This record gives sequence, structure tokens and C-alpha cells, in this order.
Amino acid sequence: MEKRSAFHDRVSNLVQSYPRQFWLLFAGMLISTLGASMVWPFLMIYVSGKLKLPLTQVASLMTLNAGMGLLFSFLAGPVTDRAGRKWVMVVSLGMNALAYLLMSQANTFSAFAVLMALSGAFNPLYRVGADAMMADMIPPERRTDAYALMRTSNNLGVAVGPAIGGILASISYTFAFLAGAAGLAIYAILVAFFAHETLPPLAVTAKPPREKFGGYGRIFRDRPFMGFAVAFTLTQVCAALIWVLLGVYAKENYQMPESLYGLIPMTNALMVVFLQLPVTMLTRRFPALRVLAVGSLFYAIGVGSVALGQGFWGFWLSMIILTFGELMMSPTATAYAANLAPANMRGRYMGIYGMTWGVAAGIGPVIGGYLNDNYGPVTIWYGGFLFGLASVCGFLLMSRRYSEPVAPVIQPEAGNSDPPIT
Repeated sequence: MEKRSAFHDRVSNLVQSYPRQFWLLFAGMLISTLGASMVWPFLMIYVSGKLKLPLTQVASLMTLNAGMGLLFSFLAGPVTDRAGRKWVMVVSLGMNALAYLLMSQANTFSAFAVLMALSGAFNPLYRVGADAMMADMIPPERRTDAYALMRTSNNLGVAVGPAIGGILASISYTFAFLAGAAGLAIYAILVAFFAHETLPPLAVTAKPPREKFGGYGRIFRDRPFMGFAVAFTLTQVCAALIWVLLGVYAKENYQMPESLYGLIPMTNALMVVFLQLPVTMLTRRFPALRVLAVGSLFYAIGVGSVALGQGFWGFWLSMIILTFGELMMSPTATAYAANLAPANMRGRYMGIYGMTWGVAAGIGPVIGGYLNDNYGPVTIWYGGFLFGLASVCGFLLMSRRYSEPVAPVIQPEAGNSDPPIT
């Protein structure tokens, strides 16, 4: 009884230590990811089998998706900083639900191209809005833990979704697409009816910077942030190769069925669910850039080791190695980016941070597809290994040049000599 009471007290303290809206996002993330993860691990397998096209051409759909994401990330930041977070998130979730619904009926390359472009355009709106909303609600010293908790919710959905999705896909991909659309739609409804706007009042009243390009010029001159963004993009290329191409690689070269492959992303998700918080409690004791460097090394080894795998167990081990890198890097990187961002430019900073995945998803699969088609399937993973090593070097160089960030609140506009509001 005492153990039960102690556990209850710990859970109660955890719940009370974050605002209610945080737990709304936590629940919504779980529901939407459960649905969406029934589709995305198998999307390239589905399109490749449906269209019977070379892998380079199929992978170009991901490039299109990522390119639209990059373009709209530039718009998402200013919109989120000025119009707010809530409705930007609702629109994004709703449009992505629609895209999933329509993909179940697509039969041509051009139809998939339109829908991948639509999804890519609206994805950044949710990501930027949610990251900014989290930073609005959570003080800097607690952000790493908060982002770790949110990743736990995300991966709890991923732990179950691919396993169910693999079974559904073996029956009919239509069921998987409908489940993905339903999860995103439910999350959109939760945010629309139960969330409140978190845009800081000072960010609303502060005058926007008198700069071209919506103030992005100031961000591009922020060398610590841009160095971090470039190095993190190199790591994300490793992740993009695994998540986008591993399923196709396993299917085409080792005849691995979707129902079996679904256990690989499920392993990743279960590791995050059970290990993310303990790993974060350990890594937060060390400088962020050093943690990112070590995490990048795990990414490099994980993606490179796929070249040595000969079937399910080899690929499963590669995913485990890569996931340890993910456990170290993901909450650390998100908190690092948020802590560098002034409150009145938080949406734009988080937009650029979110673009790291868009850039990686745009170039990684196409490079992988080119290597596959011209030099052999195994060369995909050699290329990923080199990207990972480049990321390790980048973070190590940054750790020697830059100190840990202290989060500012409001940054003065260009040409204004007044001190920042704190």
C-alpha cells in the first residue's frame, strides 16, 4: 500500500508540475501519432508497389514534400509569431488528415505528387506552432524534460501504430490511411475546442523587426544557432535514410513483409517510451553540444551498420543503435533551439529548427535512391555513415567555440538602442 501511495504521489506531482494544456497536447499527440504511424513507415513501400517506378523517382516525392515544407516553414514562423499558435496547429492537422484520406484513392504519380506537396506545405504549421506553444508554457530550465515527455507520448503511439498498420496494410492500405486521417482529425478537434492561445503578450505588443525577409536575416546572422542547425541537419539525413528507405530496402532486397518490418519502428518507439526520461535525466547533466556530438555518433554507427545486416535481426540492431542517439539528441536539440530564441521570434527560430528535418528529408532519400540505382543498394548506408560523421565533427567544433545558451525573452528591434525586455 505504501508503494502504491508513493507511486500515486509521484504521478500526481508530475501531472501538477505542468499546465493542463501541456497534458492536452500530450494526449492529442498520442492519438494522432497512433493513427499516422499506421501509414508513414509503409508509405514508400505502398507508393513503390503501386506505381512500379525506380526508387529515385519514388523518393523524389519525399523531396517534393520536404521542399514544400521548407518553403512554408519560412511562412509558418512569422504567422505563428503574429497570429498565434492555436489555429495554425488546427489548420495544419486538419489539412494533413485530408491528405491522408485522399492518398488512399491516389493511383498516379501526379496525384501522389499533389498530395505530398499538400502535406509538406501544412506540416510545418503544426510543428512550429506546437514547439512555440511548448516554449511559451514551459520555463527554460524545464524544457528539456517537457520535450522528453512529449516525445514519450509521440513514441507511445508509434510503438503500437506500425504493428497495427503492418497488419492493416497486409489486408488493405485503405484501412491504414483512414486510421491516419482519423487520428489527425481528432487531435485537431481537441486543440480547436479545448486549447487556449499562448502567444506571449509582450510578443504581440513588441514592434516587429525593421528587417527584410520577416526578420530571418537576424536569425541567419546568429552563428551559434545556424551552426547548430547545419550540424543537426546532417544528423537528420541519417534519420531520413532509415525512416524513408529502410522499409523499401528490406522489402526489395530481403523480401521482408510489412507485418514483420513494422516491429522495427515499434522497437524504436518502445525504447523512447521506456528510456527517454531516464536518458534525459542523465544527459541534461552535461553540456548540450557534447550530448549532441555523442548522439550523432550513435546515428552514424546505426545507419552505417545497416550495410552489414542480412535480414530482420540485423536491421533491428541498427535501429536500436540509432535510437540511443535519438534518445540523447531529440529533447536536447529542441530545448537548445528554444533557449536560443527570443520570445518575440520564437516561432521563426523554431521554424528554422523544424526545417532541419525538411532539408534532410529532401536530400537524404534522393541521395540514397541515386546511390541505390547507380552503385548498389548497400551504398545507401555508407553514404549515411559519412553524413553522421560530419555531424559529429560539427558539434565537437561548436562545443569548443560556443557556451551554453541563456534564453532571452524579447529581442529589441533593429536600430533600437533600448535594452531587451526581460
